Amino acid sequence: MALISLFEISIAFFCFLLFRYFLINKKPHRLCPTNWPFLGMIPGLLVEIHRVYDFVTDILEVTNLTYPCVGPLFSGLDMLVTVDPANIHHIMSSNFANYPKGPEFKKLFDVLGDGIFNADSDLWKDLRKSAQSMMMNPEFQKFSLATSLNKLEKGLVPLLDHVAKEKLAVDLQDVFQRFTFDTTFVLATGYDPGCLSVEMPEVEFAKALDDAEEAIFYRHVKPEIFWRIQGLLGLGDEKKMTKARMTLDRVCSECIASRRDEISRGIDNVDSPSKDLLTSYMNLDTTKYKLLNPSDDRFLRDTVLTFMLAGRDTTGSGLTWFFWLLCKTPEIMAKIRQEINKNLTDGSESDVDSGSFNPQELKKLVYLHGAICEALRLYPPVPFQHKSPTEADVLPSGHKVDANSKILFCLYSLGRMKSVWGDDALEFKPERWISESGRSVHEPSYKFLSFNAGPRTCLGKEVALMQMKTVAVKIIQNYEMKIVEGQKIEPAPSVILHMKHGVKVTVTKRCLV
Repeated sequence: MALISLFEISIAFFCFLLFRYFLINKKPHRLCPTNWPFLGMIPGLLVEIHRVYDFVTDILEVTNLTYPCVGPLFSGLDMLVTVDPANIHHIMSSNFANYPKGPEFKKLFDVLGDGIFNADSDLWKDLRKSAQSMMMNPEFQKFSLATSLNKLEKGLVPLLDHVAKEKLAVDLQDVFQRFTFDTTFVLATGYDPGCLSVEMPEVEFAKALDDAEEAIFYRHVKPEIFWRIQGLLGLGDEKKMTKARMTLDRVCSECIASRRDEISRGIDNVDSPSKDLLTSYMNLDTTKYKLLNPSDDRFLRDTVLTFMLAGRDTTGSGLTWFFWLLCKTPEIMAKIRQEINKNLTDGSESDVDSGSFNPQELKKLVYLHGAICEALRLYPPVPFQHKSPTEADVLPSGHKVDANSKILFCLYSLGRMKSVWGDDALEFKPERWISESGRSVHEPSYKFLSFNAGPRTCLGKEVALMQMKTVAVKIIQNYEMKIVEGQKIEPAPSVILHMKHGVKVTVTKRCLV
């Protein structure tokens, strides 16, 4: 009898807590997920995981650009989601020292080891200085341009010609991922894996990167103990991560060993005569960068892998969404083509394949630049990033953040906020990047965050833009593309903004008069 009474009292007390909870915790807006006892807002988030970026965008639009997301009890998933430019500027620039990547970030992205993405403090400074020195070197920039042009002529053009001749449909996302995989692999290691060809071979390193990125995304919505148990038991996404890590480690080790052997024998690689990043790091002057150890294969592995993730996926994603938008807006495609004809060619043939091509000529293409920036605004290759303060702080929005708490920027949402970009924020409008005098408009990085902001601004920004523009000029000038009807185009849940199902197009060669 006593047990029954105790049970009834417990039920009554639990109901009282629920009633009190829902009286106190009223939702600020019908779009916002319910904050359930013990479970937090995760149930509502998981229901919308298939459209998570648009779901978060809807919430931020009605909550004044900042929203506290509550995770399950003791899960460590509580975070403040913000797209307030003032908050972004505060965190990324004016109070940068208080917002390192932090240990939580490194846990989620552990596959990248101690690469520049995960590093903080003095190690990050040495990594950034060394990378900046190499990437700003005129010889590397020439090598980068030559690599892109070579892959255009020997890889992309033959493939598109084949697709056009055979009247095939091709997944444009797959094509661009292969193109950027090959070019990035050459720049990083000096070796061309030949991923982009008519045969479209499967490359295990590329597949491993995709699987690792997917697993990292789902770590963001799982308690750490859950995904670690999955890893130990070999289940779900963590099973993919384990296999991916083994592949990435093995391929990087093979490249490093092969390059060391060539250097010891005084042999120059055909694809990269000592200009690739791997060779540069092996020959690094350690008196300038005391925390970097080029004799450590693990250091070289982390460096190569980080560069591959940054170079392949971001540019490939950007090109895919850019051409999808162009295919949907033929009038914008026509304006870009007209600008190319006027500024780069004699009206008959594109000259991006010329041995005398000057990349500075691309600066004349103001409308093309605006269209690319507009695509990156609406579809940023890295859709979100997070920070963690070392000390408690108050953001410009008035929100208080505790030390070691999580703050999430949703770049996908930032580009769609009407209060930031105006009532036409959802429109693909290259003109917003062009002044009345016809010059390119500069937007502050805390508003246009696709290339990061502050001291961590992307070192590869100019290389990426150059590559996107050369590809765009070549394709727009020489081909017509049409999207195959009946496809569902939506972002995949990943740390990189891929299309979930790709995008199939048909290709026709243009008759140049």
